[in-house]
Amino acid sequence: MNNCGESNPVPDSARFRRTPETVMRLARMGVFHQTRLSFMRALLRRLKHEGWRFDRPLWDIDAKGVGKALYRAIGPQRTYTLVAFGHDLDPAFRSDRVIAEAWDATFTLFDGEPDQADITRLAANVPLQEAGRVSERELVLSRANRSVRMFDHVIGRLSAGRQPDPDLVEMCGYLMRTTAVYGSGKFGAADRQLIADRPELSGPFRAEMLSVWLIRAFTLDLVEHMAGLRAPDTAVRLDTDVRRRFGVGNSTGLGMAPFLVSHPALINNWMLAREEALARVRAQSDARPEAIAGFRDYLRRARLQAALWISGHDLQSTRIAGLRADLERLEAHVEDIGLADGLPWDRLYRWGEANLGLEGQEMLVSLIIEPHGDLVDALADCMDANEESAFEIDGSISVGTTSELIDQHYPWALDTDYDEPAGQARFWYVSEEKLEPRLGERFDEPGAELEQPLATGRDIAALARALAARQPQEMLAEFLLTHPEHRHAVRRVQIAANYPFAEIRENLIAADTLPIDMLRCKLSFFGATAFDPRSDRWVRISMYRGAPFPDELSNHDADDWVWPPLMAAEEQQGPIP
Repeated sequence: MNNCGESNPVPDSARFRRTPETVMRLARMGVFHQTRLSFMRALLRRLKHEGWRFDRPLWDIDAKGVGKALYRAIGPQRTYTLVAFGHDLDPAFRSDRVIAEAWDATFTLFDGEPDQADITRLAANVPLQEAGRVSERELVLSRANRSVRMFDHVIGRLSAGRQPDPDLVEMCGYLMRTTAVYGSGKFGAADRQLIADRPELSGPFRAEMLSVWLIRAFTLDLVEHMAGLRAPDTAVRLDTDVRRRFGVGNSTGLGMAPFLVSHPALINNWMLAREEALARVRAQSDARPEAIAGFRDYLRRARLQAALWISGHDLQSTRIAGLRADLERLEAHVEDIGLADGLPWDRLYRWGEANLGLEGQEMLVSLIIEPHGDLVDALADCMDANEESAFEIDGSISVGTTSELIDQHYPWALDTDYDEPAGQARFWYVSEEKLEPRLGERFDEPGAELEQPLATGRDIAALARALAARQPQEMLAEFLLTHPEHRHAVRRVQIAANYPFAEIRENLIAADTLPIDMLRCKLSFFGATAFDPRSDRWVRISMYRGAPFPDELSNHDADDWVWPPLMAAEEQQGPIP
């Protein structure tokens, strides 16, 4: 990893890297924030660097928002087209749940440029989503619903020649929210292996992130178009700065959580790249003046972001309050110390460990990394994985060696009492209706016999007990011939031996496990902000808020958009409220 994607590695960085024991705990993973390595930011950097061009060759939408549109992304070698369909949805059918069967808009990312026959085929199938039929020419399938109050407010204001209420814009931050963004072969779309060798899509979730970015452009174009048709004599377009403050909302539930368990090699590479980025910065013997100035600016903008962050969930509201206090404390500390030499970033990080809560510590990680793009940006190219190479089990090693690996990498699993009801209170299964992961209550609900192999700690502990009954010198292959039920656990042990950040070090079926922590972790790698849990099992977020639009990318910063901009008046008024 230290040399991956980087012509100028930092030889001493491994000494500053945090351990998996520190990082891979849900309490910490559940407070991750976006970084420069997040997938949305890495995508926009590449698109800008490679000079991609964007246009809208088709716009056939009526006054109710019904019709179709095409958005093209034209690169050096390939073109991708977002095919968007607008619908007149009865409000009674509007739902954030994945089981919904109708939406305000539906989308697919098409591989190339669709002809009329393709558009006709897609028009008959994409609005049906799971009930339709798509082909391997389609890379992503998605749908979205309007945020009704915000959508209607913006149309009403624009049609009257006025801009939307800035407080409402900041409070909501999106006009539509997606309820699913499916890729990687789901429902007949292209398998991941068909696009994995394309540089622009080789990184994790690049096709999905491209879709969401183009969906954002569609939602803003749609609201301006509908306002113009409502009042052609008075309507105005959104001011540029106001327009950028709209992102794309997203509602994400349990379906996303098991990904962190079922892709251990990939998750290791995500985590390792992030930890290596932090370690490279901490290893710097001094701090450049421009990095110090950048850090101070981002810290101030992070305080504004925390001030604007509102959640109705009690746990997240408490975390936000703690984060605001932490950032105020951090700013005061930075004013009192020098950041010039003597491993300044390492000193600052270690101060944060001792003085900030977990939410504040992980925000500090993002802030420390932020002004060091030259050190860390290339690590974004190290976050994919050849998962097939990690799948094969080595049966030639001994039972004793396998037991030693368990003792080395899974003490957290062996220290848990899985016979206690609280230790096995839940079970993961796949719903028959939507083929989506769900979490059942083992002692209150039927279906435990359908449990998915996601209770890693319990299964490793069972493997350890079974191995203890065998001779240490016995070949592992012989053991598995008589105990094939342990194959998946053996595979995880061997993966963990080579991928130290592969495993969440928690009992994922315990009564007190919070699935939203798993969701937040994954979404932070996407680059999401404004996390707003609606329960312990689903969360709303914002994506691409502040980002340039396709027609702006060539002459706009592709990176400096995640943190909200400081207005001149705010810069003069002192501490952010």
